[in-house]
Amino acid sequence: MHCKRFILLLIIMLLILPLARGQDISLTLPEAIYIALRENPQVLLKENELEKAKKKIAEAKSALLPSLNLSFSISETQGYYSKDTQQQNASLGLKQTLYSGGKIINTIRLNEDNFEITQAILDKTKIELIFNTAKAFYSLLLAEELAQLNNEILKNTTSHLEAINVRYQNGQASSLEVENIKKNQKKAEENYENSLNQIQELKSLIKNLLHLNEEVNISASGEFTYAPEEIAFDEAFVTALGKRPEIKQYEAEISRAKKSAEIVRAGNRPTVYASWDYYSRSHSTSIIGPSKNPNDYNVVGLSLSWPIFDGWQTKLRLDEAMLDIKQAQIAKDMVKRDIGLELKNAYLALKDALSKIKTAEAETSFYANNYQTVKEKYSQGIASNLDLSDAQIQNQTASFNKKKAIYEYIVAKLAFEKATGGLYENS
Repeated sequence: MHCKRFILLLIIMLLILPLARGQDISLTLPEAIYIALRENPQVLLKENELEKAKKKIAEAKSALLPSLNLSFSISETQGYYSKDTQQQNASLGLKQTLYSGGKIINTIRLNEDNFEITQAILDKTKIELIFNTAKAFYSLLLAEELAQLNNEILKNTTSHLEAINVRYQNGQASSLEVENIKKNQKKAEENYENSLNQIQELKSLIKNLLHLNEEVNISASGEFTYAPEEIAFDEAFVTALGKRPEIKQYEAEISRAKKSAEIVRAGNRPTVYASWDYYSRSHSTSIIGPSKNPNDYNVVGLSLSWPIFDGWQTKLRLDEAMLDIKQAQIAKDMVKRDIGLELKNAYLALKDALSKIKTAEAETSFYANNYQTVKEKYSQGIASNLDLSDAQIQNQTASFNKKKAIYEYIVAKLAFEKATGGLYENS
């Protein structure tokens, strides 16, 4: 029930998106992924190629069926006989291949392999799209957090500049101290401006992934949460070899190359087909003139064709096909090694991110306690407003660093799921 309501909500949202130019649209990660898979041109192109591959299988299977041809002609002879004559000819031919040396059946299987290859490429495209969308989504969340932090830092630096100017006018601060604070404020302004620009860049990236109009203003709705999991690298690698689209693609390419070799071998084998032809003429002609009776007959035949020598063409084509098989096997082995390296890097990134989270949690706890202490001192009149602002900035910075560490863990986990081939299933 909840699933149906969720899908209905997404459909309604998709209908109003083209009308929502200039309006703010808040997207959750599942909504962003749903729209990306539905609207991204690369996915749509691959889905169209998959449908064509399915049609190719049906086209190849049609060779198993008999062919039926009908022809009809009408002619009139004038000035040759004592009177003009009209002749009608009709024929109906039925032909059925009985044996093709394995060419037909292997052509069907080759097209089935092409379908599997196209399906694997589509799955790979979807996995890449989901990963890129999720990474951009969390990057936007982090960029918005950074912009808020930089804005608070800018306000804090401005307050420090105002305070140092007062002290300078009272002879309590040097011009060098004032210049240093001004530099800090200038740097804070640049950081804040850069973070705003980063937000716009990430929004443009997401709109491109989701194929949305540039006029639409989007925002990400989500939180930085994580749940540490025990991960066994060896088990993950076995899972990757069974699920990764690239493995399925190259397995199908090896199979396709073998089918191609069998099709080439069929060139040295006989072809046998049966035929039945029916002919009908309105009359026949002779020296004395046309006959009045129709001339109907049929022919049943069995034909065999066996190439004896083709100048070694088939042999050379077979050699090429065997090289294609070897090449596909080498490519599969390379992909296995690449997957192992990708999985290893993601695994190490996960462990590194968990370590950073633990460090960030300790810092967050320290600066949160420090902020509470300064807050109490401020309420007692012991600490100044700037002291409270500094403690608050330190607390917010520590909180942001924790979110950044969680962001790195989320991205590493996404990369790990992508490496195992399970990202599409979990989305």
